[in-house]
Amino acid sequence: MGVDVDVNGAVAEGFEPVGEAFARNFTAFGERGAAVAVYRDGHKVVDLWGGTRDVDGSAPWERGTAQVVRSATKGVAAAVALLLHQRGELDLDAPVGAYWPEFKAHGKERLLVRHVLGHRAGLPVLDRPLTPGQALDPLRGIEAVAAQSPVWQPGTDHGYHALTYGWLLDGLVRHVTGRGTGEWIASEIAGPLGLDLWLGLPEAEAAAGRTGRVGPVEGPEPASGPRMRPKRSVTEAYDDPGSLTRRAFAAITPFPDQNDPAYLAAAQPAANGVATADGLARFYAALIGEVDGVRLFEAATAELARAEESAGPDRVLVVGTRFGLGYMLHGSASPLLSPASFGHPGRGGSLGFADPDSGIAFGYVTNGFRRTVTADPRAQALLRAVREAVGAR
Repeated sequence: MGVDVDVNGAVAEGFEPVGEAFARNFTAFGERGAAVAVYRDGHKVVDLWGGTRDVDGSAPWERGTAQVVRSATKGVAAAVALLLHQRGELDLDAPVGAYWPEFKAHGKERLLVRHVLGHRAGLPVLDRPLTPGQALDPLRGIEAVAAQSPVWQPGTDHGYHALTYGWLLDGLVRHVTGRGTGEWIASEIAGPLGLDLWLGLPEAEAAAGRTGRVGPVEGPEPASGPRMRPKRSVTEAYDDPGSLTRRAFAAITPFPDQNDPAYLAAAQPAANGVATADGLARFYAALIGEVDGVRLFEAATAELARAEESAGPDRVLVVGTRFGLGYMLHGSASPLLSPASFGHPGRGGSLGFADPDSGIAFGYVTNGFRRTVTADPRAQALLRAVREAVGAR
């Protein structure tokens, strides 16, 4: 299916299974270019990369190659809300409208901050999707979700807010702090930790292709037409243009070119963060412990992140999902390291998470798109290897 590649980097003693699994992904799953990083108790124990940075296979992946990580962005953005709560600036049980008065329209007066973080807001779609050009202006998305009517009563059910999550969160952050989520991440998270991680890619980092730092990604596989049978998977639901699944992922129509520098320079907190594998892993390591003297979450905040907020059949993803406050939790749809884990995958393969019980933090980025929202087989192979290395159950 694939070919052998030279794998670069290093693994600490005991983590050799991760290196073996990473190399095997290129032969077993047709991996093109990727990187994986793992921290344990704040120290890096895996740092690997291999393959090619461009999808036509002519330029090698290098140390520090970054990728758009799609919905793995959500886990970074969620940290902003929880850190604002930790600082006493955002009440998770307050109505969103208490901070954002325009949001109260169309029956959303009682929609709580925690409903946004737990995908319970009832706002996974836009009746009037944005064009790619409109989506470059974050205020257009914020205005759109403020004017949108819920498709279910907020707080009564859950469904994945694939794109609207970003505008909901950004609207809150802007009204509480006066800054966009990307600006907040740069100054309060990425800066102190020295992360190669951006929401709103700076011009100096923006070149994509053979000479730039940000490797281009494959486009998604084309969707087929609607299928006339019961929807048993997210893939089948996505193929139906009238489903909540398809409409949630079509809140920007057509979907932007993810290699377009203008798209990467904009800040869409649900979908267009850019990171290295080390940037993702180091971020999650700082959520559960100190990394070079910097810790983001207090213990109580980390508990909030992984406390179950939503569980069961997901009205958008169809399968059963579990969410804490802004993070996917370990379950059949999103297997992580252990029941203690919390994090977020990105459609097409990327994944970042933390596991407080083992002290593990994990980051994986790839340029080879697979039509998966959760449980990408390449990431899962790496997870199994980490589990073997640390003896997690």
